[in-house]
Order: sequence, then C-alpha cells, then structure tokens
Amino acid sequence: MNRRELIGTGFAGLAASAAKRLGVANPDRKRVMRIAHLTDMHVQPESGSQAGFEKALNECQSHSPDAIFIGGDMIMDSLGSDHDRAVAQWKLFQAGLKASAGVPVKYALGNHDVWGWNNVGKYQSEALFGKRLAQERLELAKSYYSFTQAGWKFIVLDSTHRAGEGNGYTAKLDEDQFGWLQDELANMRKEQPVLVLSHIPLFCACAFLDGDNEKSGNWQVPGAWMHTDFRRIKDLFVKHKNVKVALSGHIHLADRVDYLGVSYFCNGAVSGGWWGGKYQEFANSYAIVDLFDDGSFENKFIEFEWTPKE
Repeated sequence: MNRRELIGTGFAGLAASAAKRLGVANPDRKRVMRIAHLTDMHVQPESGSQAGFEKALNECQSHSPDAIFIGGDMIMDSLGSDHDRAVAQWKLFQAGLKASAGVPVKYALGNHDVWGWNNVGKYQSEALFGKRLAQERLELAKSYYSFTQAGWKFIVLDSTHRAGEGNGYTAKLDEDQFGWLQDELANMRKEQPVLVLSHIPLFCACAFLDGDNEKSGNWQVPGAWMHTDFRRIKDLFVKHKNVKVALSGHIHLADRVDYLGVSYFCNGAVSGGWWGGKYQEFANSYAIVDLFDDGSFENKFIEFEWTPKE
C-alpha cells in the first residue's frame, strides 16, 4: 500500500465512523441477507384466513427474501380448542405455506400455537399437550434454538410460559432458556451481529395501547403482552454489544423502540384485526428486514390490501 492508498483508506475509515455516529448508513456496506418477517397469521377454517396468509406470502416474494421468519400465532387458537380443531388449523396453515415457493422458513412459537393450556384438566395427559403439538407439526426439536447465516447469528426464543398451574400464560424465559441464552451469547464471536426473534415483544411501546391499560389512573401492562423479565434480558444484552435487533409480533400493532444499543421492532400482524379489518390504526402487514455486513439493518413495515370475508 502506497502513501496515497493509505491516506485514502484512512479518510474512508473516518467517513464511515462519522456516518455511524450521525446515524447515516455506511455507503460501503453490503447487504448480506433479506428476511420477510410475517407474524400473527391466525389461520383457521373461517374468515378466508388461509387465502390471506397466502397473499402475504405471495406479496413478500416480490422483495426476493432469502428467508421467511414466521413469528408465531400461526393458527387462530390452540389454547382452548380440542385436538381435532387444533390439527385442522395446522393443516390449513401448512397448506398455505406452499406459497413460500421454497424460500427457507424459520419459526418462533406463539401463545395461540400452544395446545390445551386453557383446558389443563382435560388435555394435560395427552401426548402432544402444550407445545409438543406445534413442535411436531413444524418439525422443531426444541421450542427455542439458534443458527448462523450470512455472518449473522440468529436466536429464536420461546416467550410463552404457563402462569402457575391454572389457565393462561405469561411472557418470559424460564431458567433453562435464560441460561441457554447466556451461554449462546458468551460462546460466540464478539464481533458477530445478533438478531433475536420472539413472538411476544421483549420490549415495546405499543403494548401500552393494547387495551385500556391506563383506566386505573396508572399505566398497567399485563404480563402476557410484554416480557416480564425484560430487565434481566436488557442487563444481559448490555454485556453483549453485538446484539443489534429484536423482532416480535403478538400485539397486532407496530412500533420501534431503540434502547441501550438494541432496536426492538414489533411488526404488526398478517391478520390485521384477526382478518376483520384493521386493528386500531394498523392493517394487515408484514416487514422486510435487510441485514448488512457491518452489523447494521433496515426494517421496512409494509401493509397490504385485504377485504374481510363474511
């Protein structure tokens, strides 16, 4: 390298550093992966939902994604349905998946994908009770996992856990999963960027508006709508600066929260208002997420037209 090349390289490095500080994209970065993030499909025999799911898959193909991340609540509801109804919904969802046209698909489990938790006494002894039915249908060995692709590490979390011994659920990681997450982050290259996928938001703003959460005179967000253990997850992420972005759904609303170096995107719902039109101000939607070689990213929220069926 001669003196002129050295000076040019130095100026380019300074320019890239200044651009990063100012929040301007590095002009020399290269996109290494494009993800279509689809969440909250709520497929069922009614409402034309399979056709709506297929339309979202067909539309996202126009962006040429390298992978499709399905962010949970794939079926309308398995928590309170009998086995036959749950399986019927899964068959429709999997039939709709054919519209993915061979693009690789990754899954995060949602609360509605869990079978029988609202009828614990009736179904608890069944072999596929709880998350096992969804895992069998999706061929998932575990409800949480990680993988690497295009220089990024991807961590898929399982947000949904039973609220005590009764019905219902809360959003958190159990101790085994949190220990696994600690190990995943500790035993990887520190410069490798990380994307986290969960169904329920780790952290968001829109959960405050999902219901009359201020009616008592104080803001009160239910533990089923946002991770109750976010404080310790945040503390863990602070130690690992390579965690860049977290994607979620669940709320059927959309927002972005930037906090301590991590960007948290809640990316709406393919089903909008459960296939009945908009939910509050948000229509049927998905997101396109671009990942770059310098650890940066772009999340584009996209609404699509859907006419509710009678």
